[in-house]
Amino acid sequence: MAKQNEQFTFEISLSVLNHLGRNLYRSFMTVLGEAISNAWDADAENVWIYINRDQNNLIVKDDGVGMTAEDFQDKFLKIGYSKRKEGSKSKGKKRPFIGRKGIGKIALLSCAQKIHVSTRKTVNDNYVGGIIDNSGLDEAIKNDLTPDRYPLGELDETIFEMYEKGHEHGTIIYFENISDGVKNSIDYLRKLIALYFRFSLVDESFKIYVEEKPITIDDLDSLTQKTEFLWNINNLNDPYVAQKLIPPALKESSVLNVDSFPKGFIASVSKPTNLKVFTTDERIGVDLFVNGRLRERDILRHIPTARVYENYLYGQIHFNELDDEVDRFTSSREGVLSDDPKFRWLLTSLQKEILPQIADDWDKWRLKNKKKGDDENTRLTQRERTSIDLFNVVSEDYTLPKDSLQKKKVDSWVDELAEDAKFNFSSYAECFISENLLRKFIQEKKLSVERLRNLINDFRRRESENKAAGNINIDIRQRDDDLSYLDMAYLSKVVDPQKGGAANTINTDAKEYKPIRDALAHTALLTQDAKTKLTAVYLNIKARVRTLLSNS
Repeated sequence: MAKQNEQFTFEISLSVLNHLGRNLYRSFMTVLGEAISNAWDADAENVWIYINRDQNNLIVKDDGVGMTAEDFQDKFLKIGYSKRKEGSKSKGKKRPFIGRKGIGKIALLSCAQKIHVSTRKTVNDNYVGGIIDNSGLDEAIKNDLTPDRYPLGELDETIFEMYEKGHEHGTIIYFENISDGVKNSIDYLRKLIALYFRFSLVDESFKIYVEEKPITIDDLDSLTQKTEFLWNINNLNDPYVAQKLIPPALKESSVLNVDSFPKGFIASVSKPTNLKVFTTDERIGVDLFVNGRLRERDILRHIPTARVYENYLYGQIHFNELDDEVDRFTSSREGVLSDDPKFRWLLTSLQKEILPQIADDWDKWRLKNKKKGDDENTRLTQRERTSIDLFNVVSEDYTLPKDSLQKKKVDSWVDELAEDAKFNFSSYAECFISENLLRKFIQEKKLSVERLRNLINDFRRRESENKAAGNINIDIRQRDDDLSYLDMAYLSKVVDPQKGGAANTINTDAKEYKPIRDALAHTALLTQDAKTKLTAVYLNIKARVRTLLSNS
C-alpha cells in the first residue's frame, strides 16, 4: 500500500512528440511557415531565409525579441507552452499571435536530421541554444526516455558565424540535411512564400527575404500574367489585388458584396496548368487564411461539385473569426477541423452565395473572350453554347496582331456579331439538316420532280453562267442531281403536291420560312421579330419532317 501522504507527479515520455505531430508534418512549406510565424509572434521586423541546395541545408534568421537561456528552456523547449498565456497579442508591436497550442514547434523537428537553434535577447548577450538530433531523439523515444534524460547537443558556433554578423537580437535556426530535400526552385519558393504568408505583404513592419532579396508582390508576376478574371469579395484591401490584378492584363472583374461573409478574392487563370507548381505536387488553390497565416489549403476540395470552372480558380478567404477561444485547428496545424461549425458555415456560404455567381460570370466571360465555357451551366441551351463555340473558333481567324492599329476596331466588330451568331449558326444548322433529310426521303420514295423541271433547269443555267463568269471549272455540288437545286419550299412540294397532312403543312410553313431562310443563307443579320418567327415556323417544320421520317 502507498503511504498516506506520498507525493506523485506526472512523467512524460518523449514519445509524446510523435503523438502530438512530429511525424504528421509533411509539407516543407508548413515547416517553413512555422519558423516564419514564430518570427512574427516574436515581433521581428525581418526574416531571412538562406538555402543551400547542394548541401541540403536551410537557415531561417529573424530579428525578433530573441530568448534568454531561461526562455529557451521554459518556453521554446516546453511543448505545450503557449504565448497566449501572456495575452492575445505581442507586447511590442501588438500583433495578433499566430501560435496557439505551443506544439507547432514540433513541425521544426520533422523536416531535417538536425535542428540547430541559436538565439539572444540583446547585442550584449551571448547566444544560447542547442542541437536537436532527430536520430538521437528517435533513439530516446525508442528507449522510452523522459525529457530530462535527453539533453540537447551543444551549439557549434562555427555554423552560425556568417549569419551572426550584424545580428543584434533574435533567433537563427539551422536545418541540417532536409529530409526530402528542397524540391522547389528559388523562384517558385519565392512565389509560394508570397502566396502563403500574406502578412509579409500587407504589414510594412514585417519583411521576408530569400537570399537577401525581399519577397514582394512582384514575385507573383508569373501568376498575374496568367490571370484573366477577378471576383473581389466584400472589397478586400490587398496589394496584390489592387496593384497586380488590374487591366489590361485582367480581362474582367466584379465585386461580390455578401453580408456576413469574410473578405477575400477569387481569380481565374487561362488554363488549369497555370496553377501547377512545376517539379512538385503543389497546386495553387483557393486558400483559407486566419490573421494573415495560411490555415487550410484549397478549401474548394471540401465542396464536392466537380464543376469544370473550379479547376481554373485560385484565391484567398480571410476568416479571422476562426481565431477565438476555441481551438479549431488540427494537431498537425496544417488545416481546420473538418467538422468545426464555423468552418462548415464558411463552406456552406461559399457554396451557396459565392460560387453560383462566379460560375455564371466565368462562363459568360470565357465565351465573351472567345474561350470554352462551362457546358454544365444551364444559362445557355446546348444549341446556343455550341453555336458560340463554333463562332469563337472561326472568329479567331480574324484576330489581328497586337500591334495592328485596327485591332481594337475589328475586335469590336467581331464582338458585335457574337449574339447574332448564337442564333444564325444554329438556325443554319437546322436548315441544313432538315432540307437534306427531305432530299433523302424523296430519294428513298423515288418521288418525281418533273413538275419543277423548268425551275430546276433555270437554276442550273444560272449556276453555269456564274461559274463561267468566275472562271470556275471545278464541280461545286457534291451531287449533281435535281434535288440539290431545291430548297425547303420546293422540296415540300415534291414530297406531296396534292394530299393534305404533314406534307401540305410543311409546304405552308415553308412559304413563311423561305424569305427569312434566304436572308439567313445570305448571312444577313435578322431582326428579333424575324428570329422569333423563324423559330416558331421551324419548330413546325421539324415536327412534320420527323413525322414523315418515322412513317417512312
